[in-house]
Amino acid sequence: MRRLIALLPVLVILGGCSSLSNLFGGNDDDLGPDLPADKLYNEGVYLLNEKNAPKDAVKKFEEVDRQHPYSEWARKSLLMTAYSYYETRQYDEAIGAAKRYVTMHPGSPDVAYAQYLIGASYYDQIPDVTRDQTRTEKAIQSLEEVIRKYPTSEYAAQARKKIEVGRDHLAAKEMEVARYYMQKKNFIGAINRFKVVVTQYQTTRHVEEALMRLTECYMMLGIASEAQTAAAVLGHNFPDSPWYKDAYNLVRGGGFEPSENKGSWISRAFKKVGLG
Repeated sequence: MRRLIALLPVLVILGGCSSLSNLFGGNDDDLGPDLPADKLYNEGVYLLNEKNAPKDAVKKFEEVDRQHPYSEWARKSLLMTAYSYYETRQYDEAIGAAKRYVTMHPGSPDVAYAQYLIGASYYDQIPDVTRDQTRTEKAIQSLEEVIRKYPTSEYAAQARKKIEVGRDHLAAKEMEVARYYMQKKNFIGAINRFKVVVTQYQTTRHVEEALMRLTECYMMLGIASEAQTAAAVLGHNFPDSPWYKDAYNLVRGGGFEPSENKGSWISRAFKKVGLG
């Protein structure tokens, strides 16, 4: 969705202009107090679609807000400013402009897109799992606002897809830290991290490995009942998973069978979301 076609109106050809060059020609000195708001806005739209020109478009849209702050064109220009910043990967500026739009125009039909743009700007900055995930968390929070406040908007479905990716990313971060703890033989620390994946990110692709690793950690600590439960829950919910084969072999190798303890936190966690 790199082009917000729905928000780009048909250019208004002003009277007395015989060509696009007349309409969009000139330089920054033309940004005077006598320039109509619609002309400034349309120049911004034109520049936004020109190669390497989105930054110039921002100047036009911001000028509308400066010269005509209470006009309908100023409202439209503020959203286009946010979008132009997003196009040029100036994400902090895009977030700032979009937040301003949400605050100033909460009843606008385009407010759902402004909120989505905030989340998308954070989302596009998600770092790899070895780094701090604050941006990922902010992306999810902002996109959840789209779904909560504007569930019927066209952006709700796109927000859900991005949230799913973001949650998977956070789960991957927990797995990375947990594996590190395992390497250091800090099994309690590892269990606490795997527990986060099982309880908070249960619908991600990482939950199968997390259950197997829990089996491994509990076996290393000699807590067989929890190891048996982790293996049993893994086998019940993901019987074809290769991780279940590993968990099964671990438990059997210790002289036990996978067996679910209904009172275990693992069992309760899966029943809570209806997977058990």
